[in-house]
Amino acid sequence: MTTGCIILAGGAGKRMLSDRPKVLCEVLKKPMLGWVLDAVSEFGFDEVAVITGFGREQTEQFLENRGEIVHTYFQGQQLGTGDAVKQAAEFIGAMDCVCVLNGDAPFIDAKTLRRSLEFHKQSRASVTVITADIANPDGYGRIIRDGDRLSAIREHKDCSPDELEICEVNSGAYWFNSERLLYALPQLSANNAAGEFYLTDCVEIIGNAFAFKSDNPDIVLGANTRKALLELNESARIRVMERLMDEGVNFLSTDGIIISPEVKIGCDTTILPNTIILGNTVIGKNCEIGANSHIEDCTVGDNVILNNVQAYSSTVEDNVKIGPFAQLRPGTVIRKGVKIGDFVEIKNSDIGENTAVAHLTYIGDSDVGRGVNFGCGCVTANYDGINKYRTEIGANAFLGCNTNLIAPVKVGENATTAAGSTITKDVPPNSLVVERSQPKVIENWQKNFKRKKK
Repeated sequence: MTTGCIILAGGAGKRMLSDRPKVLCEVLKKPMLGWVLDAVSEFGFDEVAVITGFGREQTEQFLENRGEIVHTYFQGQQLGTGDAVKQAAEFIGAMDCVCVLNGDAPFIDAKTLRRSLEFHKQSRASVTVITADIANPDGYGRIIRDGDRLSAIREHKDCSPDELEICEVNSGAYWFNSERLLYALPQLSANNAAGEFYLTDCVEIIGNAFAFKSDNPDIVLGANTRKALLELNESARIRVMERLMDEGVNFLSTDGIIISPEVKIGCDTTILPNTIILGNTVIGKNCEIGANSHIEDCTVGDNVILNNVQAYSSTVEDNVKIGPFAQLRPGTVIRKGVKIGDFVEIKNSDIGENTAVAHLTYIGDSDVGRGVNFGCGCVTANYDGINKYRTEIGANAFLGCNTNLIAPVKVGENATTAAGSTITKDVPPNSLVVERSQPKVIENWQKNFKRKKK
């Protein structure tokens, strides 16, 4: 059986007051459409289609940046969910069954998709509505059942007093037999107050409808306002931290902590307040991360302390201590046992084992051996305004305070640079280099007298 997924992603989200499509509004720094695509990818559909509309170019750029291989269809006018699905008629015809999902309902999960498809096949249903029980169903369409069969989806305003007591609601996610869906779509009518074509009307037209109840109540959650988007963020934030606590991660306080759901953290690691961990980050055991750190797309080993550190697309090995006020820019590798102090920035460099970079130092495009000592204020000058060059520093070298290394340049093993030197030529191993100009004293410097007088 070939399975296709249609993701509805054309809404403007007018109440968001945003220039972006609603599906690109973010939950934990990731667009809601990205959450849905992750679940769809984990499920493993044969083909995926995304229906765009408002902000079409932005949505397509997002899909391209993710490297998603999907079909896209454009809904020129937002005339309802039924009209949106119509745009993918050719796609539907190539599948045995299709799943329709909302791109602004980020908490759909692969487990629910798998189990609902099995239910759909076993029931021999023409359409299966995915539902959930929620504590406060106000505003949601209620599910009227006859056993597993679906009798009706009753809109909140149309419910009787008894029906208002029902807590099972429509999630807006469906499985359709493709042939039956193509039969129903041309029969949809816009004879309603909104003048739109509703996908829910297909359920009545098709018949042979069943309801599958997910055990994840969050699948029904979406956002039409900034307040609702904040609630989604808070729900996701707490859910991620609860999962990490179950896996042995320690939190002293949850204040200001944001962690992406794909982040992996080892047991006995402590995450301190105001720390943000995003992307494909993996952190080992017995670490202390934060406070006030931002870690994104990084790999961090065991027994690491990152105190007030900004780190992006970098690797930090075991037993490293960094911070406070340090930045690791993309392409950086910090080897075992390294100590990095305050106000240090490292970019696209490999820092060898047990090296010490105490403070006020910039290392860019450099390969540093093991056991090197950087004095205060050292700089690798890697850019001449046109090209960037690398610096090589051998094992156990000692760089005196305020050493400037003008790349491309090599400092040999066990070499020492005198404080205040500007190194423009390679330094041999086991040597001391002093590269300073002869002092020139100009007495009675008038500029300073004028400044003092002023």
